[in-house]
Amino acid sequence: MPDTLLDPTTLGDLLRVASAPDYARWEDQIRRTGGCSNPIHLTGWTIHKDKSTGETLHHYSTADEPGGRLRLACGNRRASRCPSCAWTYAGDTYHLIRAGLAGDDRRDIPGTVRDHPRVFATLTAPSFGPVHNRPDSGNCRCGTRHTPNAPELGTALDPTTYDYAGAVLFNNHAGQLWQRFTTRLRRELVTRAGLSRRELPERLRVSYGKVAEFQKRGALHFHAVVRLDGPDGPGTAPPAWATVDLLADAIRAAAAHSYTSVSVPAAEDQPARTFRWGTQLDVRPVMAFGDGSEITEQAVASYVAKYATKAAENTGTLDRRIGELAELDRHDVPQHTRRLVEACKLLDPLYPERRLWAWAHMLGFRGHFSSKSRHYSTTLGALRQARADYRAAQDHTALALDDREPDTVLVLTDWQYAGHGHTPGESVLAATIARNLQLNRETAREALRDQLTDEREY
Repeated sequence: MPDTLLDPTTLGDLLRVASAPDYARWEDQIRRTGGCSNPIHLTGWTIHKDKSTGETLHHYSTADEPGGRLRLACGNRRASRCPSCAWTYAGDTYHLIRAGLAGDDRRDIPGTVRDHPRVFATLTAPSFGPVHNRPDSGNCRCGTRHTPNAPELGTALDPTTYDYAGAVLFNNHAGQLWQRFTTRLRRELVTRAGLSRRELPERLRVSYGKVAEFQKRGALHFHAVVRLDGPDGPGTAPPAWATVDLLADAIRAAAAHSYTSVSVPAAEDQPARTFRWGTQLDVRPVMAFGDGSEITEQAVASYVAKYATKAAENTGTLDRRIGELAELDRHDVPQHTRRLVEACKLLDPLYPERRLWAWAHMLGFRGHFSSKSRHYSTTLGALRQARADYRAAQDHTALALDDREPDTVLVLTDWQYAGHGHTPGESVLAATIARNLQLNRETAREALRDQLTDEREY
């Protein structure tokens, strides 16, 4: 039994909800949200009418719903805020990334994209001072062999000399650094191809999808799928000289070039800084499934999707904006992370245009957590629209409206926001529903995996 059930208030509220005559409908609403932890509440109505006769084909009102409200999924991407909605977001991200690697006819991305040069690159942050780690030699600089889950991993060996200000300023400028990297990458490709800058768009297009990840030390790095296409995107083949080796070499050169840097001016007691990518740069070709490589299309898509639902929570910071430093005490934020947050607070008045305090919960980072170039793949919006269209088609079937032309039906609606979230008892029940849905998904996935394995062996 969860600990929350021991609370008399929570237990009483749970019994109230479970014993209500409309509990079955409430449970159905929560299942439709996927077990959302913080659903949006709406009140209102919708009417379907025949345009020519004025006949009411269907009428729905939230007045007949539990509490007079309709509950919709919050759609939050953060797994720490809503695991259920984050699972949906991760699934969309997986399909988006994989479509750009393996193709998807439903998204107008041909399967021939698999033959294009593509690599999985990781660009890391520079060092801001030595931290506790687990090197290949086994022992950290402190002389200890840390366990994989040791709380001191990623924290500064000497907090008095660690550059906390530099760490949060790097995070804050990481988006600009990525933009300069992509610009320089195109120039490096131009140099290797012997073309002019104007000629490159006529021969080649660079596409990418990326996601940000926070290391335990609180520094940001980017994982990116980079692909070379023909001039019109994934539907056209790149020139023969555009190879995986050439792309990997251009990425390494672009990351190390002096142009790929961001300068931060001095301010009071802060020195002028120039940020570049760290020396740890990993570039690996992406292979097809089944060739024995660990860097497969599925593995890369899964890896990117995993981090698309995370932020800086693995460092111990909060997953929402911080109102005052006292919140750090109430939530037992680790000292290393606390110093990074405090650095955002101290630097905020020195660099007001950077809005460091507003983004202190992200340790200074204020860019897009996951993004892609325009022609890499489909969009999250298109995936959500496809899901909405599918559900709308289901509703039309349930309402017996399939035999009517869409232009002959008039839909009138009136919706009002009425709050969000659960009562304490509802939260426990919703969490149970979410766990059951997750278990069902995992069981179905394992059954499909076993079936595919049997078919290959056969």
